[in-house]
Amino acid sequence: MSNYPVDLTIRPDVTAFFDQATNTISYVVKDPGSNACAVVDSVMDIDYSAGRITYDSADLIIDFIRDNDLALEWIIETHVHADHLSAAPYIQARLGGQIGIGDQILVVQDTFGKIFNEGTEFQRDGSQFDRLFKDGDSYRIGQMDCFAMATPGHTPACMAHVMGDATFVGDTLFMPDGGSARADFPGGDAATLYDSIQRVLALPDQMRLFMCHDYAPGGREIQWETTVAEEKAHNIHVGAGKTRDEFVRFRTERDATLDMPRLILPSLQVNMRAGEIPRDKDGRPMLKVPINGL
Repeated sequence: MSNYPVDLTIRPDVTAFFDQATNTISYVVKDPGSNACAVVDSVMDIDYSAGRITYDSADLIIDFIRDNDLALEWIIETHVHADHLSAAPYIQARLGGQIGIGDQILVVQDTFGKIFNEGTEFQRDGSQFDRLFKDGDSYRIGQMDCFAMATPGHTPACMAHVMGDATFVGDTLFMPDGGSARADFPGGDAATLYDSIQRVLALPDQMRLFMCHDYAPGGREIQWETTVAEEKAHNIHVGAGKTRDEFVRFRTERDATLDMPRLILPSLQVNMRAGEIPRDKDGRPMLKVPINGL
């Protein structure tokens, strides 16, 4: 059983937004006792080959919040995503709220600041974000107490966010038939990921778990909600008592066969800046492509 202050009697309203281009699920999470809400893992649209940014996905979330007279208090990033770009600053400019991420963003910024040769003007102290969460940190959405749980392994800055009976796991876990996320990015580690998954699975069995991605294995319909009990029993990578050694062996072998995500280069440059697009010395929005850099 988890030592975290879980309150399963609080059941937030969770509305999901699926982005087909990146298989990402974003969420609006409403406090059941007020009109306060949070956004988790928003998406900014990019046509990479054309170098064009648009905000259709974010506008759907903004319209939903406005149409339902909600007050946005938090814009949560579960980690520095490598497969989609965050729309956090775009949403914040229109609705307010604080942008939060795990405090190990400093490790990610240091690692990729070097890979992209960002220079001294790129701050590696997490100051682009409004709040850096440490493991166990609490915060409130309206009247609802929430807390952040460090879940490194996929990336150093990964965190699950527990809001009442709902936990947003980022890429730490997928649906039971999807398994787990890769652990071969810089700063990732399969053994650490296994330990982090066990922390999530130590939450109460009835805890609702919400995924950041779903890839519809076997051609089934897109899904994003499961429970701790379902993951413990049926997750194909860690369920049914699979050991740490078994997971590390499987994850390491599998990761060696995977291509890099299509949007990894723009995603990392944008997301380590809290969703801001980097600019060149003349102030123009510009992304870099390091050769043999990852």
